[in-house]
Parts: sequence; C-alpha cells; structure tokens
Amino acid sequence: MKTISFAVPCYNSADYMDACIESILKCGDDIEIIIVDDGSTKDDTAAKADAWQERHPGLIRAIHKENGGHGSAVNMGLANATGRYFKVVDSDDWLDEHAMAEIMVYLRRQAELPHPTDLVIGNYVYEKVSEGSRTVMHYRNVFPEGREFGWDEVGHFGQSQYLLMHSVVYRTELLRDMGLELPKHTFYVDNIFVYVPLPHVRTIYYRDVDMYRYYIGREDQSVNESVMKGRIDQQLRVTRLMIDAVQLPDAVPEKRLERYMENYLSMMMCICSIFLRMIGTDEAEDKREGIWDYLKEKNPDVYRRIRRSVLNMGTNLPTSFGRRIGITGYQDIKIGDTIEGYKIVEVERTE
Repeated sequence: MKTISFAVPCYNSADYMDACIESILKCGDDIEIIIVDDGSTKDDTAAKADAWQERHPGLIRAIHKENGGHGSAVNMGLANATGRYFKVVDSDDWLDEHAMAEIMVYLRRQAELPHPTDLVIGNYVYEKVSEGSRTVMHYRNVFPEGREFGWDEVGHFGQSQYLLMHSVVYRTELLRDMGLELPKHTFYVDNIFVYVPLPHVRTIYYRDVDMYRYYIGREDQSVNESVMKGRIDQQLRVTRLMIDAVQLPDAVPEKRLERYMENYLSMMMCICSIFLRMIGTDEAEDKREGIWDYLKEKNPDVYRRIRRSVLNMGTNLPTSFGRRIGITGYQDIKIGDTIEGYKIVEVERTE
C-alpha cells in the first residue's frame, strides 16, 4: 500500500500543473499522484497528464473524465486512491518540500500501527498577488503539536483559523467509510470536504510546518469578489448541503468540535448574507431571507445562536439602512481575504 495518494484535479491547467506535480514528487517513492483531467478542452492538460504518467509509471496515474467540476474530480481521485492517506492538491498550488518531509515521516509510521491517525494537519500559506504579501495560517494555539490527540484537547480557534482543504490530510478509509461524495458542477465544495467528515474523526495529529502554498487574487480564481457574486447560487447550495449533512449538535459527539462546526456554519451564513446584500436586488434580498429560513426550518436552535452572533447580526439588519450597515461592516471588517472556497478566512481591519 502506498503511504499517501495525492489527487490533482486539473481543468485547463497546463500553465500551472507542472510546478504542482514536481513539488509533490519530492515527497518520495511511496506515494501516488492521481492527475484527474476534468474534461479539459482549451489547452494541452490531457496530453501533459499522459506525459507525466509515461515518465513516472507506478507513481503517477492520469485519469480522463467528462467535465464534472472540482468536486467530481476529487471524487474520482478518492475512488481510485490506493494510499493509506488522501490529500487534494489544486493544480495551481504547490507543496513545500521541507514541510512535507516532516509530514511524510509521521505518515509512514502509521503503517506499523493497528489504528492509524484519522486526520493530519499542517499550516498553509497564501500569497496575495495584488499586494505582494504572504500570510501563514497556523494552528499552534489550537492543537497540541507533534503527538496524536482527540477533540477534547483542542483549544480555541481564532476568527481566522478554519481548517481548509489545504491544511488537511485524511485517512482514506475514513472518507470512504463515511461515504463522502462531493456534488458535481458546483464551486466551493472545499467547504464540504473539511466540514462533513469531522464528526467521524477521532484522532488528530498536527505538525507546525508550512505544508501547502497558493496564490489568491488572480482574475480567474473563484475567490475573486465579482466572481463570488456571480456564483452566489452555488454558495447557497453548498451552505444548504452543509446544513443537511450534519445535524448540530446531535451528530457531533464532542463539545469542542460542535462549537467549531457551528462557528464554521456561521461563517458560511455570513458570506451568503454579505454577497447577497452587495448584489443589492430584491431577488438577492429574497435569497438572503430564504437561506436563513432554510436554517431555521432545519435546525431552529442553531439558527437562533448563529443569527444572534456578532458575525451575523450586523450583516442582516432589516431595512435599506441595515443593508448599508452590513456592506460597510464587510468593508471595514474585511471578512476574509477571503474565500476561495474558502481560502480565507482572516478577519482583517482596513485603515
């Protein structure tokens, strides 16, 4: 069995994918890289994937499929994974060689154990193209470092400290046993990937190293603010799926995990509200009220707590004046450098 399977979803990724794959290859010979060509048509992504497989047989596999979106590509990678662990690496991102060397040492040790760790976590780093800035998202104040632990030992997550797809490595069989399947043709499914499996996680390991690297702020990214407004219906769909998938608090055995997941859902609701208010039409206002009504119907107790949270009170004030207050709050308390599904999540005060 391979130590880890890396799934690399690729859609017209020819300009980026080589650097990504080269960074993963540095992890060693006991890995596999599954390049999932998600129906690319505008460049030579498919040919590049085949060339990588030809150069590294037994280490790299190229899978070609009809276009189904990022979630569908992740599903395909998981279905074909032979590694004990599973990680998604987007084709325009890359892994840090030295950080991954430390992570790999721990993952290899799990082969000797009857009960391998369920979830391994590392830091991620994002670089803002427009500002030339670099931010490290760590969890050293949240998790014990360098040993296995459970949710009962987890500390308080700061406002900016959400687990993203970039920071997690799951045990493959955990994802399969709980039946994880991401929706097709939908953006922002990363949120489902780092939310729905958590109640099934019993053991965790955190390494305080900068494992994952990516850029935000390019015009073609889903984090772009204008793009977010154009795809608000998909954001709403993902939020509804998350509400349906985990019934808080009954489905979550650990109190600290329950609190974290409720805060994450609160962040999702806040993002829905902010972007719908930025759109500013009557239809958008109806959709904003609709997502809150959906949560209220599905989980009245969680609805009351989230609606009264500081994060959401200011963004959901009634009347046109309330709308202006909510948008101003977004601009003054920048909720996220945001949101590449969500590659954010830093609360940042602007000058």
